[in-house]
Amino acid sequence: MIQASGVIICLGYIIGLLFTAIPWGGVWMMLLGVVGAVIFQRRRLILQKISQKTKTAPQLLSTIPHPRIWLIAGVVGLLATLYFPLRVPQPGANDISKFVPSENSNQEQIFIVRGEVVSTPRLTRSQRGQFWLKATKLDEVKNDKGSAGASKGVTGKLYVTVPILQATGLHSGQEIAVTGVLYKPKPPSNPGAFDFQKFLQQEGTFAGLVGRLVDVLDEEQHQWGWWQVRERIVRSQVQSLGVPAGPLVSAMVLGSKAVDLPYDTRDVFVKAGLAHALAASGFQTSLILGVVLGLTKGFKESTQIALGSLALIIFLCLTGFQPAVLRAVIMGFAALIALGLKRKVKQLGSLLVTATLLLLFNPLWIWDLGFQLSFLATLGLIITVPPLTQRLEWLPPAIASLIAVPLAATIWTLPVQLFVFGVVPTYSLLLNIVSTPLISVISIGGIVSAVVALIVPETGSVLAGVLHYPTDWLIKLVEFFCNLPGNSYAVGKIGTWQLLAIYMLIILVCLIPWWQKRWWLAGFITLGLVLIPMWHSVNTLFRITVLAAGEQPVVVVQNRGKVTLINSGNEETGRFTILPFLQQQGVNQIDWAIASDFEHNGSNSWLEVLQSLPIKVFYDYAPTQENALNSQVIQQVVQKQKGFYQALPVGQTISADAIVAQLLNNELPILQMQIQGQYWLLVGNLKPTEIRQLVQTGGLPRPQVLWCPGETLKELVTTLQPQVAIAPSANIDQKALPEENQSQTKLYFTGRDGAIQWTANGEFETFIQATENNTSVL
Repeated sequence: MIQASGVIICLGYIIGLLFTAIPWGGVWMMLLGVVGAVIFQRRRLILQKISQKTKTAPQLLSTIPHPRIWLIAGVVGLLATLYFPLRVPQPGANDISKFVPSENSNQEQIFIVRGEVVSTPRLTRSQRGQFWLKATKLDEVKNDKGSAGASKGVTGKLYVTVPILQATGLHSGQEIAVTGVLYKPKPPSNPGAFDFQKFLQQEGTFAGLVGRLVDVLDEEQHQWGWWQVRERIVRSQVQSLGVPAGPLVSAMVLGSKAVDLPYDTRDVFVKAGLAHALAASGFQTSLILGVVLGLTKGFKESTQIALGSLALIIFLCLTGFQPAVLRAVIMGFAALIALGLKRKVKQLGSLLVTATLLLLFNPLWIWDLGFQLSFLATLGLIITVPPLTQRLEWLPPAIASLIAVPLAATIWTLPVQLFVFGVVPTYSLLLNIVSTPLISVISIGGIVSAVVALIVPETGSVLAGVLHYPTDWLIKLVEFFCNLPGNSYAVGKIGTWQLLAIYMLIILVCLIPWWQKRWWLAGFITLGLVLIPMWHSVNTLFRITVLAAGEQPVVVVQNRGKVTLINSGNEETGRFTILPFLQQQGVNQIDWAIASDFEHNGSNSWLEVLQSLPIKVFYDYAPTQENALNSQVIQQVVQKQKGFYQALPVGQTISADAIVAQLLNNELPILQMQIQGQYWLLVGNLKPTEIRQLVQTGGLPRPQVLWCPGETLKELVTTLQPQVAIAPSANIDQKALPEENQSQTKLYFTGRDGAIQWTANGEFETFIQATENNTSVL
């Protein structure tokens, strides 16, 4: 009963932290505690009456927690909802974010920030060096003379990016001065986009610095740090294995957050559903403890415990204090304690106590995706692997375990992945089963070579070289699965109610015998919970989305399951804006694509989109000498995917589902569209004289919706008088327009408002405002 009571109280704290995401979460926790106490009090009364007639009832009565335990759990959950906001990072009085110039400042301000490097520099996707800096002093550079003003004492941590050569040689503990531009992170501007502001806030950071020059203030290299040990291991393994095999082995030993793994390798593992292989956690901890206890089998238990503890501490220091690693290490210590006490570890209780301790230390980790997936995967291994292994008893034990372990982890982690990403790696389960032997061999070999490299780097490098073929096979295996047709399937992000319903079904199958016999029914209900809402939404939705994509008009039209994409922006727009948005919407193919080539640089982005989503019909801007080669490549890719490619004819009307489009000019970027009787006009960079000439000759029809750059917005709005005008940046104010236009034209700016969405009811909605409204009560 004591163990059950502890489990209930721990769950009360964890669920209380989760309830911070809903209004009045603490009150709901208290109500749950009261309801639980009432229900179990009634059960106790029934069993007490039965106990007067039978002898088994008292034994059953002792297994039911006392009602006060449920009340205590409710109170603990309430306290958790009060404790959480107290631990949310807030900028201090002298935090460096308080000195970031306002966005309305017309002149760029340069600062010199002094502080201590608190992380090893990493390479970003834009090929810049990135590190965290603990700021101590701030100087403003005077623009007229280039000299620094008076120093200000500051606090806080900065997210710093600098040219890659400026970051070379930097390490944790160094005192440096960085010259650059301060900025405050912004919330995401498009649905499905990465929330950089939230990411920094979780790290206790409220500002960033785009650095241009780095000056090292302490040239002496005498300071020791774990980064040196980590660097020694990585250098030894890369020396014999090269790139990307060397960093991959190091990442499988130390975790990808401790190793600068190339992004193309990281991306292919994530896309294939094998990201956990790059995260140091329970698998590596089990291997380390197994090796240490195996090598010290003839030693005293106290010696085994001491050496095992030392190995876990070293592993934790090398990988960094990440939530998933801390969870694995604490459970490893629990196993060592059980060994010393000669008791069997109760894994479920150990997991819940570990999670509670970590969340007491930092309650914000409850929303850390790595912590969530690590906790759920371990929970699945504890609860679900034994029954799965029993059902697979007709197979050899090794094969049954090979199937049961990844299947159990997938069952418990997939709902969260759908909630966050909305994408299912189709072949993930099969790939996990096939790749497990290779991952085990590489991890064991990597740990052994890492230990040897700490003593004799050359010998460690030679041992790492033995892993050449297994690592090469693993990379090729992952790439093979990634290149298979339908390697991922977008179902769209599921809602909170779907997430809770799916986990309720999983828990019922694990705990209730009736559901255990009908697990297939739970599976069908789960599929229905995911697919039916998605099918209904896709087949009834009509929406036009103007994405916040810089200086190009990128428009997505969703019409009852048919998707049209107009323009693609640059390469970053395709990867970080278009694809995340379409995946969130459950889009697996683009039916029509129109490339109007407003900036003559969108071809790379189309290739980025085509790598993930096939396009059935592609209308391309008439190729010129500048883009002929890229157009040929796009044509080959589209035709390889069995799509239709055609140059966009000037002046000729084309139909793309609900859109009737026409390129109005062969030289000037002007695209006219008719969508459900509403005229849209997309106008690129035109000179005022060209605009007036087109208007006088009737070359510009009057639209209901206008998109144009901010520089020509006033001129075009005054001339065309549209109902709605959309521009990338807010260069003019509504009041700057003539009075007749102020009442007729409503202005939107994607740089300020984020994505602009229009639905069939005729209403426009800005993404940033809608997001603020949805989260204002949380």
